Amino acid sequence: MRTEFAKLLKQIKKNHPESDDAIVRKAYRVADKAHQGQMRLSGEPYVSHTLAVANVLAGLGLDVLTISAGLLHDVLEDTPLTFQDLVSEFGKDVADLVEGVTKIGTLQRGASVPGSQEEKQAENLRKMLVATAKDVRVILIKLADRLHNLRTIEFHQPQAIERICRETLDIYAPVANRLGLSQWKWELEDHAFHFLHPNEYRETARMVAMKRREREEVLEKTMAFLGERLDEAEVHARVIGRPKHLYSIYQKMTRQGKTFDQVLDVMAMRIITQTLGGCYNALGVVHHLWRPVPGRFKDYIALPKLNMYQSIHTSVMLDDGKTLEIQIRTEEMDHTAREGIAAHWVYKEGVRTKGGHDHQLKWLRQMHDWLKDAHAPDELFDSMRRDIDMTDIYIFTPKGEIKELPRGATPLDFAYMVHSDVGHRCIGARVNGSMVPLRYHLQNGDIIEILTSKNQTPHMDWLDIVVTGRARTRIRQKLREVGELPALDDLEHRPSSPPRLPKRPFEGEIRVVDDATRNKLIRVEGHRHMEVQFARCCNPMPGHPIIGYVTQRKGITIHRADCRLLEKNEHVMNRNVAASWEGDEVIETAVYASVGARPNVLADITHAMRPMNLDITHAEYRPGDEGDSVFLFVFQTTDHSSVDRVLKTLRTVSGVTAVSTLPRPQKKKAAP
Repeated sequence: MRTEFAKLLKQIKKNHPESDDAIVRKAYRVADKAHQGQMRLSGEPYVSHTLAVANVLAGLGLDVLTISAGLLHDVLEDTPLTFQDLVSEFGKDVADLVEGVTKIGTLQRGASVPGSQEEKQAENLRKMLVATAKDVRVILIKLADRLHNLRTIEFHQPQAIERICRETLDIYAPVANRLGLSQWKWELEDHAFHFLHPNEYRETARMVAMKRREREEVLEKTMAFLGERLDEAEVHARVIGRPKHLYSIYQKMTRQGKTFDQVLDVMAMRIITQTLGGCYNALGVVHHLWRPVPGRFKDYIALPKLNMYQSIHTSVMLDDGKTLEIQIRTEEMDHTAREGIAAHWVYKEGVRTKGGHDHQLKWLRQMHDWLKDAHAPDELFDSMRRDIDMTDIYIFTPKGEIKELPRGATPLDFAYMVHSDVGHRCIGARVNGSMVPLRYHLQNGDIIEILTSKNQTPHMDWLDIVVTGRARTRIRQKLREVGELPALDDLEHRPSSPPRLPKRPFEGEIRVVDDATRNKLIRVEGHRHMEVQFARCCNPMPGHPIIGYVTQRKGITIHRADCRLLEKNEHVMNRNVAASWEGDEVIETAVYASVGARPNVLADITHAMRPMNLDITHAEYRPGDEGDSVFLFVFQTTDHSSVDRVLKTLRTVSGVTAVSTLPRPQKKKAAP
């Protein structure tokens, strides 16, 4: 124990030569006395755990107050010491940190707490993020605590091991990633992977070991060659190998459908330069030496991630056909990539100095508001995990401002990110100058403009469109305010009807007299001048198939084609008129793809179609004859040329033998 404590003091002296470690010494004495007689499952004194947590924090370069709180992080929960005791002995700053960590862990250990495991995890995550929004050091201590617990998890019962490891992959590793703590994220994931999937872990480790010598020889030669070329170009930099962690290899194999050889054939290295300009000079050298792989270049220096990560990513094809992944960054960026938020948030004598990086925690403040909404516990966990997920995209406003959203976000998510009122009044969106449905999935580089109307209010369907927790919460709050949510929730479980097309179009020319932007998008058949309004029962939006209904006094009311009100009143069919959104006529097409017996062919089909941003309304997989099967999907589009593009794209997928819009694609028979 003395050795570990001496190691702690040495690390503090190295990181903060001028700091007074008296408070750390005192914290260790108090923790040792408070936990006297308490033992860990490993048989070691309990204080060995708190000392290990303190060493993890010291290794990250944190201040003496945070380290002291790490030594004391379990005393409020496991010993007679009180919050006031800590305030008296160490001051309110340390006491608040210990209390914050204690609050995060309270529910996790309460076996008698009602609710499903997912609800408990949601509440854990909620409490963690709320505490972190107040003081980021709370989550740093909690992550260090979880990291050491995983290092000694083999002493727990199997059921506890599974719960802790799943919680780590679901909550702690993503939070560490969001805070930029890459080293902690990797270790958390690999430990959890080891105990959750021991067979897969051992097999992955075995295959990596078999390939290591061969890969290291090639990598060392390539690194030496690149280093010489950088020196010739007077780019001062060091070139290092970039390790591939076992869990990341396993994820690529399972999620991307890649074989082990496909993952390991990709070599990776990192170029660390002295200056920002050196990063781009190094990129020029790399692309001069080898051909860049299209679509594999990302500049996170110009567009940093929310967790402060900055680096240039590129992939090149070597002369032997192997792919080389390269990251290029400065020394400071490399430091931030490893230590994340801790690299810029410094605490000295209880005063936080932001170092100009306070805006990097804006995601915490954004989440803090909607975390207060406790009306949807069944969705809370998924929503929070989705918002923590780092698979973000960058989009632009018409004025060129950059915004960051999670992958899969829609125009409605963007509208609510701008402001709640903008979201509530959203009636449509233009992306890159063209109208898109509200279900459109935003892509990297999209330029988006939101269309609003003062008469617009949220609709229940929006809950199926948005992916961010903020948007979902704001929609629910507004629906409750107007008293619509209970009734609308009841309708969610009623079967929907297929779109109803008008039997007899009304002849008349329509002149839009309402000044709402949405009305300007309406096109209705005929030659008469009539007013147009929108039905409140179904709230049609751009992108929805629509029908016009000729009223007796109020002109034409626009309904959704599947409106239940129209379904209940069969006599209204004689008053229906054909209507559509200007430049946005929706067509629905069924496509059949005959696929052979090849692994991951469905995943490849999905991957190929994803960039096309199709609004898929139905999909199914049918076993076929002679070893093949049929994949059917139905999609809606406003672009008639999309059908040809879909067919052409599917024909490029390996394993697809025939594609057609007919009920059953026919294979070509071989010539006799």
